Amino acid sequence: MLKISLVDGQRQRRLIVEGTLVAPWASELTISCEQAKEGLEGRELVVDLRGLTRIGPEGERVLLQLMRNKTRLRCGVFVRELLRQLVRTTQLDGADALDDSDSDC
Repeated sequence: MLKISLVDGQRQRRLIVEGTLVAPWASELTISCEQAKEGLEGRELVVDLRGLTRIGPEGERVLLQLMRNKTRLRCGVFVRELLRQLVRTTQLDGADALDDSDSDC
């Protein structure tokens, strides 16, 4: 199961993602991010991945796409290491994808 919650604040809009990021639910994260980008009115979008318990291949693809789109991600140790491995294996520019000054991953 996957749970995605939306939290609106003055400076940012957060999507809190909890559970398993696997097919068929992984595509729901993509849809939720696209919808959350609408009406930001100067706020930033942050996708909080600290509640993920499992990530499948489809979830990995979704996370890589979010990184390519420069979406700010907030991660715990598990997801941070997974993303670093994905960056290495896909040849995604690590400086752009996992800039610690710009992201919590």
